Amino acid sequence: MRPTDIDDRPPPVRPLRVAMVIPPWYQLPPTGYGGIESVCAALVDALCARGHDVTVFGAGASTGTAGRFVSTMTDLQHPRLGEAIPATVHAARVEALLSQERYDVIHDHSPCGPLSAKSRTAPTVVTVHGPADGELGDCYAALGRSVHLVAISEAQRRRRSGLPWVATVHNAVDPAQYTFSASPDGPVLWLARFCPEKGPDLAIQACRAAGLPLVLAGKCSEPRELEYLTDVVRPLLGPDTELVLNADRHTTRGLLRDARCLVLPIRWHEPFGMVMVEAMASGTPVVALNRGSVPEIVRDGVTGIVCADPTGLPDALRRVGALDPAACAGHVRDHFGADLMARRYEAVYEWLVEWRNPRPTRFVPRDGVDTRMPVNRADLIRGGPRGEYL
Repeated sequence: MRPTDIDDRPPPVRPLRVAMVIPPWYQLPPTGYGGIESVCAALVDALCARGHDVTVFGAGASTGTAGRFVSTMTDLQHPRLGEAIPATVHAARVEALLSQERYDVIHDHSPCGPLSAKSRTAPTVVTVHGPADGELGDCYAALGRSVHLVAISEAQRRRRSGLPWVATVHNAVDPAQYTFSASPDGPVLWLARFCPEKGPDLAIQACRAAGLPLVLAGKCSEPRELEYLTDVVRPLLGPDTELVLNADRHTTRGLLRDARCLVLPIRWHEPFGMVMVEAMASGTPVVALNRGSVPEIVRDGVTGIVCADPTGLPDALRRVGALDPAACAGHVRDHFGADLMARRYEAVYEWLVEWRNPRPTRFVPRDGVDTRMPVNRADLIRGGPRGEYL
């Protein structure tokens, strides 16, 4: 199932009971950093709007979504982001809670939760939010068919094609939460984590070569991020660069709205890059290097400029102000809206529920003779006899 397979789906005939397991680090929706949490919040609200019963399992005291919230621990665990123990405790408590009720599908975004998928009574959908060509992919490969993996881009999926993928579903936003604006005379904005892969040094160099001011805004709270900021980024700063650290969502949305463009000179194969969608939803075009998912998200020459290498960035930064902000916002509404994302996940859920609980259908051989032989839809998934399943 590819991102373009579902253009429109009516509301479901039968609402599904969905368990949405999120990481224990940040709340839904996040107040600051939290790309996974931002996607999950948009998905929960869109699924609820389509009539599904969604229960969110996370940390903290409450959720700002339409889903029912069940907490596994009182405090959000972002001060221990990435540590094994809080992620493991969260997973163990989620598993105990899941056993107390019946769910049609479990959608797991947490670090450790998929390890229990084999023992669950409902199918487990896992959205792969990180790169699949490293250790994360090794983990999912070891879990095999106990998990049903959803890629967030075709680029991510191609880099580890042998994993048990069931669909590709692009991340999305609620466009109504972004204020459209045209700011061709604003500063260039870089917005990401402070790390070499995101290329803040390349952003500084490109803007300086183009003679344009730069706002360098991003997450800088982990030791490796602080070290990179101190050793690499700060020595490059000058009067043409404004530094904004650990801004909240309200501030970052204002920065996106008021920017001439977003610059994303990534050095790695970015699986998705939510900030590009957030920028375009604000009417702000994107200048990025052609890595990972960038060409899937940005329409080159329409919603941004995609460069082959860093040498093309300065000229692109000068030219990008001529692009139409309305085209950027329209591109997000048409291709990266939360309702479309929810419909695509809904199709995945329904397929898995049907696969787990197949119902008899009739088989029509391609020679035109209808034998009305009862078969299971599971045969189709396994590659049954040649014919059409109706």
